[in-house]
Formats: sequence, structure tokens, C-alpha cells
Amino acid sequence: MILHVDMDAFYASVEERDRPELRGRPVIVGGTPEGRGVVAAANYVVRKFGVHSAMPTAQALGLCPDAVVLRPRMEHYVEISHQIREIFNRYTPVVEPLSLDEAFLDATESVQLFGPVEAIGRAIKQEIRDELHLVASVGVAPNKFLAKLASDLEKPDGFTVIAADAVQDVLAPLLVTRIWGVGKATKKKFDGLGIRTIGELRQLSLQQLQNSFGQSGQHFWQLARGIDDREVVADREAKSISHETTFAQDVRDGNVLRAWLLELTEQVAGRMRRNEVLGRTVNLKVRYSNFDTITRSKSLPQSTNSTNLLWSVVSELLNSQLPDRPLVVRLLGMGVSNLQGPAPVQQSLFAEVQDERDTKLDEVADQIRSRFGSTSLRRASTVQHDAEHKPLPRPD
Repeated sequence: MILHVDMDAFYASVEERDRPELRGRPVIVGGTPEGRGVVAAANYVVRKFGVHSAMPTAQALGLCPDAVVLRPRMEHYVEISHQIREIFNRYTPVVEPLSLDEAFLDATESVQLFGPVEAIGRAIKQEIRDELHLVASVGVAPNKFLAKLASDLEKPDGFTVIAADAVQDVLAPLLVTRIWGVGKATKKKFDGLGIRTIGELRQLSLQQLQNSFGQSGQHFWQLARGIDDREVVADREAKSISHETTFAQDVRDGNVLRAWLLELTEQVAGRMRRNEVLGRTVNLKVRYSNFDTITRSKSLPQSTNSTNLLWSVVSELLNSQLPDRPLVVRLLGMGVSNLQGPAPVQQSLFAEVQDERDTKLDEVADQIRSRFGSTSLRRASTVQHDAEHKPLPRPD
């Protein structure tokens, strides 16, 4: 059985925890309504008004004029994410983070120490509440797709178990939009076929799905039956480290995409350094509103985990390597592959000198933040989510 732990309205919940006077009020974490301000996170109170992440802050305030808008404190959220990860590691080393606020855990080998996986999930949820005063939703299921689905079924503050013998009954009444990859455009195709629920989707043959959806047809056929063979892969064992985000509403603004890409790069680089790995190939993933998915990559002459170098490469891929078409993006991802341990390598005197210097600066910065707190040191050139609502400088 697999666990999926997902923090509820993470950024906004942290702000409410730190400022109790905000509890019960509509809270937005993001940019100011002037200019290109964008919602990074919204608590459940303000979501009732239709506010969601990636929405322009001005539009959000139009829906809920009384909302409190707070600037993001990304370093603080990163530090709390580390504390959550420490709780995970008490129960299993097989943890695959998806972002700062969610992760898959495989606790199969831990049941002899801690009891059934369901009990482990409840213990993790309770320790997050007791120690960090935050709320997580937890899903327990036979595989990753079902575990992630389970964690979302009873949000917020949910705990859902999907037993192996109940998978088909649980899936059948759910809307097809619960399946990974079914966005607005794909839903319209299903509507045209008269398909609304996963149970109805299961009535279509594999050939029918492939005729309608091409290569994605097999993906939909498998998930409609709860089939997902992917393993939970811990960072140290991974062939690549990546993060991606699916937007609640399609993003058309290139500056917003660059800002999200910057945050993803910071998260990936930080995970690489924490796990003492270097990577050589930088990967960009963009999924458009019609579900077309574009991937681009560039291999470096030498492996690195330098935030600045990774950002310069992936941002250039975004700027220059995408097809010449309107940006209507539903998913953005960044990753690094061709990983290796930090074995000493022969350095040249010129091209890699800046990379080596940046890596050392990253290591020192990580140590300072670990000892003195996340806000003790900030990267001037990448002010993390503050940049989400400002045009970002192009790499040199």
C-alpha cells in the first residue's frame, strides 16, 4: 500500500498558523493586485468565492474584495517542508516528494515496526498536526494514482483508504476529470462520446480509446481500472529529480510561467543538494490546454546542482525552444536527469569555474539556512515566489 500526503492550502495555512487573527478570514498568498500580481495559494475560505492559484490577484479581489493578500515567504515554506519530510522519514526512507507540500511514501517495509500502512498514515497525519500545527490530507491505496486520488476525496483534513477489493466500486461513480491528464479539452471529447464517469469510461474498449485519444488512450484505459505500476522512488535512487505543477486555470502569461519555473528550479536544485547528487541534463515539460505535451532538454558539459546554472538553462529552453504558438499552458515541469554522486571531477579553468563557484555558494547558503532559519539568507537574483508577479530577468 502507498501513502500520498498532501498539505491542505499549504502556504495559506502556514500564514494562518503564524498569524491566528487570520483564521476564518479569506486569505490569498501572492502578488499585489497592481501590475502582474498572481495568486500563489488560496485558503479554503476564499476558494468558496471562486479564487484559485495562478489567477490574477486583481481578479481574485474582484471575486472577494475582503480577502487579505500576503506576500509569499518561500524560504519559510521550504523550511517547514523540511520539517514535514523529517516526520515522513521517521516511518520510511522511501519518500518521493512531488512539491513542497505533497509526497508519496512507500511504507511496505515498515509495517513490522509500526503496524499497518493505514496506522502509519494516521500517525503521520497526527504528528504533523501536533508538532507543526498544520493539517494534511492522506490517501492510502494500492498504487500512486489511487493514493493521490484518495487524498483528494475528502479534503480538507481528509483520510481515505481505498482497499484493493474496493477499487472498481470507488472509481465507478467518479467523474472522468479525476483521471490524470483529463483537462477541459479532453473532457469535451469525453462529453462528445457520452462519457461522464469513470465507470462509463470503462465500457469503452482499449481500441476505441486509442482511436479517440491516440497514445493517451491506453493511459486512460489503465487508470479507469485503477492500474498504475509506477513505484515510489526515493531521491537517492531516482534516475532524475523533477517537480511539476498543474494550474487550476490555464496560464497565458509568459512572465507567470517563468516565475513558476523559477520556483520549480529552486525546489529541484535544493533536493539535489540535500541528496548529494549532481545532474547533467536539464529537462523542461510544458503541457498545453489541448493536452499536447512538449518536452525539451539540454545536456551540460559537466554535472551540477547549481541553482543559477540550472535556471539559466531551463529558462532559455522556455524562451527559445517551444513551438511558435500561443501559450495556453495547463502544466509546467522542470527536472534534472543523468544523476550521479558528487565524485570529484577534473575542472577546466574557464567554462566550469562559475558553475563551481555557484555550487559552493549554494552549499554555504543551505548550511546557513539550516542553522539560522530560512529567512537568514536570500538569493538576490532569484527572490523565489516574489518573482511570480514580476517580469523576471532573462539569463545572461
